[in-house]
Amino acid sequence: MNLEIQDKNFTAKVIEVINGDSLTVKMNNGDYKKIFLASVRPPRQVDTEIIAREQKMRARPLYDIPYMFEAREFLRKKLVGRKVNVSVDYIQPPNQGYPEKICCTVVCAGIDVGEAIISKGLGTAIRYRQDDDQRSSHYDELLSAEERAKKKGAGLHCKKEKPNLRVTDISGDIPKAKQFLPFLQRAGKMEGLVEFVASGSRVRLYIPRETCLITFLLSGIDCPRGKRVISGTEVPSDPFGNEATLFSKEALLQREVEVEVEMMDKGGNFIGWLFVEGQNHSISLCAEGLAKVHFTAERSSYFKALTTAEENAKSENKGLWSVYEEPAELSLENEPEERSINHLNVIVTEVTDDGNIYCQHIESGPQLEKLMEQMRSELKSNPPLLGAYIPKKGDICAAKFTDDEWYRARVDRVDKNKFSVTYIDYGNKDVVPLISVGTLPSIYHSLPPQAKLYSLACVKFPTDEDAIGDAVETLERDIMNRQIMINFEYKVGNQQHVTAAFPDTKEDVAQSLVSEGYLLVEKRPEKRLQKLVLSYIKSQEKAKSTRMNIWRYGDITEDDAKEFG
Repeated sequence: MNLEIQDKNFTAKVIEVINGDSLTVKMNNGDYKKIFLASVRPPRQVDTEIIAREQKMRARPLYDIPYMFEAREFLRKKLVGRKVNVSVDYIQPPNQGYPEKICCTVVCAGIDVGEAIISKGLGTAIRYRQDDDQRSSHYDELLSAEERAKKKGAGLHCKKEKPNLRVTDISGDIPKAKQFLPFLQRAGKMEGLVEFVASGSRVRLYIPRETCLITFLLSGIDCPRGKRVISGTEVPSDPFGNEATLFSKEALLQREVEVEVEMMDKGGNFIGWLFVEGQNHSISLCAEGLAKVHFTAERSSYFKALTTAEENAKSENKGLWSVYEEPAELSLENEPEERSINHLNVIVTEVTDDGNIYCQHIESGPQLEKLMEQMRSELKSNPPLLGAYIPKKGDICAAKFTDDEWYRARVDRVDKNKFSVTYIDYGNKDVVPLISVGTLPSIYHSLPPQAKLYSLACVKFPTDEDAIGDAVETLERDIMNRQIMINFEYKVGNQQHVTAAFPDTKEDVAQSLVSEGYLLVEKRPEKRLQKLVLSYIKSQEKAKSTRMNIWRYGDITEDDAKEFG
């Protein structure tokens, strides 16, 4: 590869030290580039599977291979966050599945980084054939540095037993996390090293005091998440999720920080406050409009600083607030004093991840059954030809489900030969291959989609991800595939909000979840809803007093009963 003069010599900021010979740098134009130290070999890889088997833990080369951690740390302390001068010496082409490597001489504050790490015995100079000129422009200096390290018996050249760094990996290990929690809570502020940034508010930390690795979540904020892959499926970024992740990477990655552990979630992740150079990172994210204040922050000493940062970001239209729209004011003219009760019988066919429910109206059940029977009979006798129909986003088509039966579906997303669909008569979603979709005969378009989407009225879900999961799981367990009675209460935008009750016991579904500490009461201005809201508040107070679920750590909201009269 031929490089232009300006590409061979440049200045960049070191963002991450990947290994004893490789760095990630940020160019002046904002691009990120991975570079390697020319002619430098880091501590050699050994059979880490054998090490892992002997130690009965998963392989972690950084900690298991002698001097690899020391080499990384030497470079990290010298380089991360600093400007370096880079001169490209050669490009190593792809080889045996390994990608192309840009090999460079890196100079920081007048010191050749490659020469420095070799002189400490934390790397060696690569040996070449005499006719191979693809090497560092300072190769002789590297050889001299290695000879000096050998004479001193430094690092890799030491005759003593190699250092063994015993690190306990707690990430995702719930029993171990429970054992460590009391020690971490009692420690107060302690030093940590950010090894990985998963999102704006989720990092992987090395705690030297306890020689352990933990997953750490930032307290007090609701931070959007970037693009990620879950069970092989790519989940798109939340609005400003990628920006939040990038902000935290630049501020935290491989930086020495201080942390205060407050609690642990059910997945074995620790939750608390993180400080970099004395600055609370939760506040920094709010100040940039890359996070919102979470209601759990109300009981912390940082609540005022968080809300001030959020208000400033909001006034400057930063980040999330640049696209934020204030909720529309409800018109309360001619508002009736009493609720209108007109129950409708439905079957719950789906509960969404955010707690909304899809229902089929009982009265239209026979019509749907007849349509499905005719449609399946026709598609069975005349099955769709593979490749004859390529669905597009928004199409109403026929799609098979896991039971191998055909259903009416809407195409939500197309990804090569896979199609994300919503089954319009039930509300559930799936990703299906091309072989499982076909043209829906026009006669079966006439019946409107039978799955109607509703939200529960006068309640709201907690914003904590785990708490939402618990609430949705309980709601699904209570009402999925069951007949309930719904009553239309109000509309927000196009979304209809309903109360729901069981026909036999007349028990209110939402009130039951509030009393069990899964949902919060939502303030409503309508006069006709005040009796309902007050009954919900009584259930919420009961859940608070018995510390049910979201209230188990105490009151997470201010007493606002007076606002309801």
